[in-house]
Amino acid sequence: MIIALREVELDDLPTLFEHQRDPTATAMAGFRARERAAFTAHWERILADPGARVRAIVADGRVAGNVVSFEHEGRRQVGYWIGREFWGAGVATAALAASLDLETERPLYAGVARSNAGSLRVLEKCGFAVCASEDDEVTLFLE
Repeated sequence: MIIALREVELDDLPTLFEHQRDPTATAMAGFRARERAAFTAHWERILADPGARVRAIVADGRVAGNVVSFEHEGRRQVGYWIGREFWGAGVATAALAASLDLETERPLYAGVARSNAGSLRVLEKCGFAVCASEDDEVTLFLE
């Protein structure tokens, strides 16, 4: 499978909207799905943020998800969302690794639901280490 990153285009948003509506994915990530208007407003804020670095993940020519980095509470954060049809194929690991070549600011942090073993593995494969753990969330960082 060929994985590439590119700028998010408005035409990507319907696919990303459907990805975040997947009940299995939202349960795993610990996020509630947004309704269309809230999703659109959220993405308008992301795309308008000059400090955010936002990329669409393309796998074999199809939008497979997104990867973003942004400032939150004084820390540079990274996050990603992969459509379930792409799980288990190395897409998340390849996309995150490629995004780390573009996002050179360190340290870089990520928060993940404790129950999301797949995402924990992806982050660790990409060099992140656990720096804090609470009841439901694990925080990792990359130096």
